[in-house]
Amino acid sequence: MRVAITGGTGFVGRALTELLQQKGHEAIILSRSSSHSANNVTYINWLTNDSKPEVYLEGIDAIVNLAGESINNGRWTEKQKAKIYASRMEATDEVIRIIQVLKKKPEVLINASAIGIYPASNTEVYNEQSTQQGHDILAKTVADWEQKALTAEQLGVRVALGRFGIILDRKEGALPLMALPYKMFVGGPIGKGDNWMSWVHIQDVASSLFYAIENNIQGPFNIVAPDPRRMDEFSKTLAKVLNKPHYFPVPAFALRLVLGEKSQLVLEGQKVVPDVLIANGFSFKYPELTSALTNIYSQ
Repeated sequence: MRVAITGGTGFVGRALTELLQQKGHEAIILSRSSSHSANNVTYINWLTNDSKPEVYLEGIDAIVNLAGESINNGRWTEKQKAKIYASRMEATDEVIRIIQVLKKKPEVLINASAIGIYPASNTEVYNEQSTQQGHDILAKTVADWEQKALTAEQLGVRVALGRFGIILDRKEGALPLMALPYKMFVGGPIGKGDNWMSWVHIQDVASSLFYAIENNIQGPFNIVAPDPRRMDEFSKTLAKVLNKPHYFPVPAFALRLVLGEKSQLVLEGQKVVPDVLIANGFSFKYPELTSALTNIYSQ
């Protein structure tokens, strides 16, 4: 297969590219750098005034749209929130334009999304049939992002919306920040500790995206492991795997003071289950938290 990936130089994009290479498929990365090839991967310039990526994309089998400003970059000022929103809309508009002008349309568009579309709750369980939506900036961004991506269906393209949970990796994402206090022997409960953490190992993220390409998954699918944990349970497991103490509490007000609105990422959460992936026969390599964290910190 030939698979185009926007945001392919980012955290998830690199993992997916590596998996495609391992399976003998071609990855075409759409980036802002000049067009070139390296390590059997082709990089195509896009989102610049003179770029015409469609010239290189005839005959692709799939597009995976991961492009967008990271929610982990800095405090959520009004300017940063606008950037988080606009970057996703701009990239997805360009993906739709590319599909429109291609003579042979790709079979599928896999569009990144997030479980942040669901409202924060300590009691609800959300699957892909859940219709409740949050009202904060993340929920609005995800809802609008998904609706824009779904317009590709009007062009005869299957669209699957991969709603990412909290992605676990040793070097990137939320986990290094969560692990740092433990490594300094000052880790402990965060806030009340009763909020849900719907997590997933980075390798299962890449595998589930590839699985969605191959297995006719359509519409929303939750990319989370089938083992959500409350924050206190999650952090205790992390401490155990790291062989570090777990007794220095981090009060919620302190996080709000340091992180502002962004503190909701660790103080609020949703219990989300991957019903669509499971129903379609996907097998998680790391379905349980202890095994996932053990793998990450044994590397």
